[in-house]
Amino acid sequence: MQNSMTEINGGLSASLGANTPFFFNRQSSRVQKFGSGSRILRSKSPLTDEQIQNVAPSIFADHAHGSRSSRYSYIPTSEVLGSLRREGFQPFMVTQGGSRDAEKAGFTKHMLRLRHESQSSVDVGGTFREIVLVNSHDGTSSYQLMAGMFRLVCSNGMVVGAGGGFDEVRVRHTGDVTQSVIDGCIEILGRLPEVSEQVREWSGLTLTEGERVAFSRAAMALKYDESEEVPFKAEKLLTVKRREDAEPTVWNTLNTVQENVIGGGIGYVLRDENGMRKQIRRTREVKGIDQNVRLNRGLWVLAEEMAKIKNSLS
Repeated sequence: MQNSMTEINGGLSASLGANTPFFFNRQSSRVQKFGSGSRILRSKSPLTDEQIQNVAPSIFADHAHGSRSSRYSYIPTSEVLGSLRREGFQPFMVTQGGSRDAEKAGFTKHMLRLRHESQSSVDVGGTFREIVLVNSHDGTSSYQLMAGMFRLVCSNGMVVGAGGGFDEVRVRHTGDVTQSVIDGCIEILGRLPEVSEQVREWSGLTLTEGERVAFSRAAMALKYDESEEVPFKAEKLLTVKRREDAEPTVWNTLNTVQENVIGGGIGYVLRDENGMRKQIRRTREVKGIDQNVRLNRGLWVLAEEMAKIKNSLS
């Protein structure tokens, strides 16, 4: 996937999938297309308004979509972001969903991943603590705030699963939206040390091969509908792409499976009705914001449950 990106000097490159992992060059930012005209940008330094607007213009929409009623409190995400910056939150990733409705193209769902200035150093497991913000101006989403982790070694962004004190914060488009979003970000910021403790614990829990296979099978059930015929075995999700993930811990297993599920790229053989090899294909990256968040959170919960089982047996 990295080979499909054309780098432009000094910053943006042409065109990612709403998938995590999010790839970036250490010398510049990279952006890549996904879905119906959608793009994503992940940077090693805080994003500017110009960079954000180039990728997600709906963040700067000057009014809500016409389908919204008079009770809809319209405050552009850009204005909320400005207030968050003043509180020490900076954006490091942005994406915008596509739309088949041309009239909604400038108001669609978008996502920002932010770090607070107090979280500027690399944390346990080579990660940064982040806050994931999702919103839209077409009525498809309220403000959603979730805890997230960004892993440097594979440029891999995660969304922390619901439960265990990590439920998302939702802010409706009514009342003092900006202050409510700021309060929500501060609330999640206070939970992030607990997320780091989870990562530290999971890094010390070793899984058996059977437990890793069970994890991969559960991940397959999250990714694919029961009616779908999946052309490869779940064990392929355990394919390790870098030596840092070789040790079979809960944390490494989560990272490996998450990257393979959401990043795609798993090769499989497509056969005809006679069982003869027809062609070789690869799984696609996850493209939609909603599916990205759902799978990320589901995989995180799987890791939580696996850790509980391991701890109960020790």
